[in-house]
Amino acid sequence: MRPYEVMMIFDTGAEAPAIQAVVERALETVQAHGGTPGTVDRWGRRPFAYEVKHRREGYYVLVEFGGEVETVDELDRMLSLADEVLRHKVVRVPEKSVKRPSQGGRRHESAGQGPTPTADEPSEQAAG
Repeated sequence: MRPYEVMMIFDTGAEAPAIQAVVERALETVQAHGGTPGTVDRWGRRPFAYEVKHRREGYYVLVEFGGEVETVDELDRMLSLADEVLRHKVVRVPEKSVKRPSQGGRRHESAGQGPTPTADEPSEQAAG
């Protein structure tokens, strides 16, 4: 399962219950297609850098979730059909920026990364 986040920009003329209904429908869509919903961060009203559909500001909501390609496709389809949503963007979060619980001890080597020096191994600077 891959980590994603979706930024939804709502029309500021939309009522708060309508915005909440779309956010809940998005979370239900993620769950129905095998995903796991994460945090919902309401940024509130923010001005646009340029007009979007003749609007100068929008109501921003950021939702984190985990899922597969099918989950993202269905969420994208659902948000495209929602009248309250002016714009939306789904972005895959890079694996290294996702917070994971510490494994303790030494890190395992992975492809593309060198070994992690320990206290008894000299570092490159000391090799001089």
